[in-house]
Order: sequence, then C-alpha cells, then structure tokens
Amino acid sequence: MPRNDQVTRQWHVLRLLESSRGVTLDELRERLPADYTRHARTVRRDLEALESAGFPLISEQVDGHVRWRLMDGVRQAPALSLSPTELMALVMSRTLLNPLTGTHIQAALDSAMTKASSLLPSLSLDYMQRVQNVFAVGLGPHKTYKQHRETIDRLTQAVDKHRTVQVRYDSASRTRMTRREIDPYRLWYASGGLYLIGYCHLRKEPRMFAVERIRSVTLTDHPYQLPLGFDLDAFVQDALTVMRGPRIEVELLFDKSTAAWAKNRIWHPSQRLTHLSRGRLRMVLSIAETRELTGWILSFGSGVTVIRPESLRKAVREEAKRIWTGK
Repeated sequence: MPRNDQVTRQWHVLRLLESSRGVTLDELRERLPADYTRHARTVRRDLEALESAGFPLISEQVDGHVRWRLMDGVRQAPALSLSPTELMALVMSRTLLNPLTGTHIQAALDSAMTKASSLLPSLSLDYMQRVQNVFAVGLGPHKTYKQHRETIDRLTQAVDKHRTVQVRYDSASRTRMTRREIDPYRLWYASGGLYLIGYCHLRKEPRMFAVERIRSVTLTDHPYQLPLGFDLDAFVQDALTVMRGPRIEVELLFDKSTAAWAKNRIWHPSQRLTHLSRGRLRMVLSIAETRELTGWILSFGSGVTVIRPESLRKAVREEAKRIWTGK
C-alpha cells in the first residue's frame, strides 16, 4: 500500500481515538472511510504505528470489550483544549501566512506554533512531516511585507487603541502621494495582500488602503469610535476580491471547455449558475464594477462572453483592444 495511504488512514484513526469514551477495534474498522483498508490486522498496525510515533494509547476493558483511546492530558491539551489532530492542523496552517514573513504578525504566529508543537509528543513530529507530504498549500500570487514591519506594527497599535492615524499614501489611481487622516477599523488579509480598512477623513467615507502603499504612519492622540453599524463582511461583499465600486448585475456565458472548470469554484458569494445545452454555463453575479472584474473576465479568454450589462461589455472589449494594439 502506498505510504501516503497509510498516513491519511492513520490520521482518521487518530481522530477516532480522540473520543473520550474510546473506540473498539470493530468501531475503528466501521468508521474508517470506505476507500481505506479496514482489515483488523491493518488497523492494529495503525495503532502500533501511532504508538511508535509517540501518541500514548490506552486499551481498557469496558462491558466486555477492549476500547482504545488516547491518554488523558494528550487527548485534550490542557493549555489550549485542542486535540492532537487539531494541534497538527494548526501547526501546518502556518504556511498560509508565509507572505507576512518578517512582520510582527508572523513572529507571533511562529511563537504560537512553536508552543503548539511542544504540546505534541516528540516522536509525532516525524509523523506530522509525513502528513505534510500528503497535504500541501499553494499560495499563488501574493505580496510580501518584510519591509513593512513597522507600518503594520503601528497600524495594529492604532486599531487596538482606537486612535486616528496620519499617513502618507502612494495612491495607485492618482499616481501621487497624498496625506490622509484615517480612523483604522481593521487590518484585512485577502487574495495575497494586506489592507487597512478605515474611515478616510479626506474622502469622508470608509476606504480600503493597500498596506504596502502606506509610506509613513503616525499615531495621533485623537480617539475615534467604530460606528455601531459597521460590518466588515458587508463592506467588502460586492468586491470580486478587494476592489470596491458600484454594484452591477453581470451575466456571463461560458463555452463547454471553459465551463468545465469555471463551474467548480466559488468566484463570488452572489454567483448563480445555470447549466445549458452543449455543456455551456450561464453565470449571474451581483458584483462591483471595477478593473479587477474586467481583468478577471479577460483571464478566461475567448471561453467567456459578456451578455450584460453593456457598460461591462464595452470595458472588456476596449481593454482587449488595448492589449492587442498596445495603446
């Protein structure tokens, strides 16, 4: 049997052993996913492998049956009330925030992960490495923030203390530096980038600012109150990823080959899909009209057609023409 099959099956066994009442050998066999070997000898070898990895197992007679479970104190780590599989998942998830390497956020995460690792049996670290050989995380395009450590630290303090900040901001849309006063509501990590969401005193409304474009941050003595009705999810819900704009109803038509992979993703919470003849797919979204949306549509090439609105059809057509002509 492939080594990875053993690792993933043992992960399932370990989760079952986290039950406070334990499980019998037959229960282990019955509860394993159907596509894994359920032979009694195989499950016994899994138990032996987990013991060898440092997970202390207990077998005890209960009502005439031998029940297996993890030793108390290992099944639930007292300091965190996390089970071994939860701890391992937490430790492995540190990869997701690699773009923040060099910042205080990443330093705090590394410290937390080190503490979490110390709660696992020492011999289990080799097993965890084997699990990581099964599950890998691909981050895709993302920004790095090592050079923005001080900026992030000051913004974090300002959010925590509810203090207005004065910043110099390199605006992408205006291609020039502006000075702003901002009431910082949240630091928001999305699509490989870190953003400050806050009330802009210059624009008189909540705005989103790319952290890497903030050139300086000064905390003021001016306190602010977060508006009672402010909802972060509602604030960003119209954006495809991060850009905000007027909401429009968009209808797209995907051809058969493009529909095959476009249908299996949640591109936006508002999307509604309709399967059509000849393998085609209709997608309707209620979404912000931005350059981000135009670029996303163009990423499908000739496999998608914009049905409506006309303003978006025109924007996509003109952008494609500029790509072709270089003008």
